[in-house]
Amino acid sequence: MLKVRVIPTLLWKDFGLVKGVSFDSWRRIGPLLPAIKVYNSREVDELILVDIMASREGNIPDYESLDDFADECFIPLTVGGGITNLSQIISLLNSGADKISLNSALFDNPCLVDKASYQFGVQCIVVSIDVRRLGDRFICFSHAGTQNTQRETVSWARELADRGAGEILLTSIDRDGTMQGYDLELIEKVVSAVNIPVIASGGAGNYQHMIDAVKQAGASSVAAASIFHFTEQTPSGAKVAMRDEGIPVRQNLI
Repeated sequence: MLKVRVIPTLLWKDFGLVKGVSFDSWRRIGPLLPAIKVYNSREVDELILVDIMASREGNIPDYESLDDFADECFIPLTVGGGITNLSQIISLLNSGADKISLNSALFDNPCLVDKASYQFGVQCIVVSIDVRRLGDRFICFSHAGTQNTQRETVSWARELADRGAGEILLTSIDRDGTMQGYDLELIEKVVSAVNIPVIASGGAGNYQHMIDAVKQAGASSVAAASIFHFTEQTPSGAKVAMRDEGIPVRQNLI
């Protein structure tokens, strides 16, 4: 079993960090740069930084700000939000991103995954899938959870994996910010359908939720935001709890 990563998610809106519930990110929680500096020293395996307004408003990525953030980030950084073409990916990588997260643009142009994974390597390309339960179905939503794509989640995940995605960031919109636990059924369905790592996201409220996502649902890694912003639980504490349950985790050198 590969070592499980603990990955804080930073939602970036209008130069600051925000968080809410079910993608209604109304609560401001402070500037971004100090948060990055804190995570540098907290046994974090990676960071995910998403500009949540870029796709919704049709903005291009903010390369200049990313360059400033990356100068202070000493752990692998995945960047998403508003990415629609290869030239933007090149600019983001040149600005300091280590991985690229693609989401909304793929529903109109799924070939972007093929082209990006071919040019930059599968290890560089993360596909982000945001999901709502509608009755007994799991449906993908785009543009920060505002547009119903009508795409069924498992088939979409399988297609993106077949096109060359390196891993999937799978977020339950219904569980986002609730701290009531990951949607284990959703995770298990996607994990069973693809042969690439799946990062569980949306709903973590304690370490046991992370353990369940890995041991019960098969997630390869866990991403979280509210648990780290609003409680005293930490990424290093999550690693200790998972290690105690026999889950292999990375030993950071920081």
